[in-house]
Amino acid sequence: MKKSIFIVFTTLFIIHTVSAQKQNVKFDPLSRQKNLSDSALLDLIQKQTFRYFWDFAHPVSGLSRERSNVAYEYGAEVVTTGGTGFGIMSVLVAAERKWISRDTAAKFLLRMVKFLSKADSYHGVFPHWLNGATGKTIPFSRKDDGADLVETSYLMQGLLCARQYFDGDERTERELRNRINWMWNDIEWNWFTNGGQNVLYWHWSPNNGWAMDFPVRGFNECLIMYVLAASCPNEKYKVSPAVYHRGWAESNFFKNGKQFYGIKLPLGFDYGGPLFFSQYSFLGLDPRGLKDRYADYWEQNKNHTLINREHCVRNPNKFKGYSAENWGLTASDTYNGYAAHSPTEDLGTISPTAALSAFPYTPEYSMQALKHFYFKLGDNIWSEYGFVDAFNETKNWVAKSHLAIDQGPIIVMMENYRSGLLWKLFMSCPEVQNGLKRLGFASPAIK
Repeated sequence: MKKSIFIVFTTLFIIHTVSAQKQNVKFDPLSRQKNLSDSALLDLIQKQTFRYFWDFAHPVSGLSRERSNVAYEYGAEVVTTGGTGFGIMSVLVAAERKWISRDTAAKFLLRMVKFLSKADSYHGVFPHWLNGATGKTIPFSRKDDGADLVETSYLMQGLLCARQYFDGDERTERELRNRINWMWNDIEWNWFTNGGQNVLYWHWSPNNGWAMDFPVRGFNECLIMYVLAASCPNEKYKVSPAVYHRGWAESNFFKNGKQFYGIKLPLGFDYGGPLFFSQYSFLGLDPRGLKDRYADYWEQNKNHTLINREHCVRNPNKFKGYSAENWGLTASDTYNGYAAHSPTEDLGTISPTAALSAFPYTPEYSMQALKHFYFKLGDNIWSEYGFVDAFNETKNWVAKSHLAIDQGPIIVMMENYRSGLLWKLFMSCPEVQNGLKRLGFASPAIK
């Protein structure tokens, strides 16, 4: 009984401390504004969407909640490691744009990193979901109850950006950098070759071993995992370039080269797949001028986006609402659950994150979509945390949810379009530059 009282008291104290140290951030009200310049509109969207990662952060850990609604029996404590990586990057945007102070941001992230240092991990790799109050693993599925290398890669992408951003001599910034380096140094990338194979595996569990049996081959959202595995600062855990060239780059859906709607697609599935393929890995990894023996990644990502938009413009399935300004298919909630929407898996559901997280690739078209979403559809899809996750006009359905992995890329990719902030930070990591060289990449950012 005494132990239970102590736990409750401690939790309440932590929540009070987090609230006290957080800065009050004045956000635009829910009512929408008119006659905004393009720059002011981008400011508003980024700032309101940031509320998901600030106001709605888990009160104990500061980590990003999986979603804004309790669904699929997740429970209220579920935080997501990959979405937290995106959330970390959004905090850097907030600090740079002075919505919060640099010191407030550093303290917030330090609390988060301290929590992660005590949370469950497996060979240095975190699970997909954690309990945001205790740090214990919440299984993603019955056998997926251990390490998730892809989600951890998204988390590490964000943490490395934070390490580069907070480069001051103040105690909080020094400790934040040190703790990030300890986590970075402890990831056993080579363990996930499953006994020395030339490919990385997505999952491992202390209860189920390699039962998920998911070797990760391209092209999809997982490129960042291979880049980080090659960039590992700990020689004991680094993987060879063969893991990239013989694992990631060898599959039936890696090279493409065909045209779809008259647009060439260098890599990946026919029609490109959902748009998050060209977004998640590239929140930090700068695709401008990024090339290897397989592709020019700017061309890949831009053309992937253009194919996706052109499909919505042509609208072969005759869904209501699709147009040149109402486009964007990616993974999101939908009227009957959750789906990875794409031209070949089109249910009539538009996900605002798809077009808005493509701002660097298609700024004119993404701005058209943004104005349509905000000015024309805003009565239905604008909310306290930015745009809702998705909507389907054919089914007269609008999501009531927000997801961390959808809200985060909106803020980050808008910022990369505007200032290149996260691209500059991530590409400034010496380990990342060495890793890219090891894999045979060329980039103007590599010194």
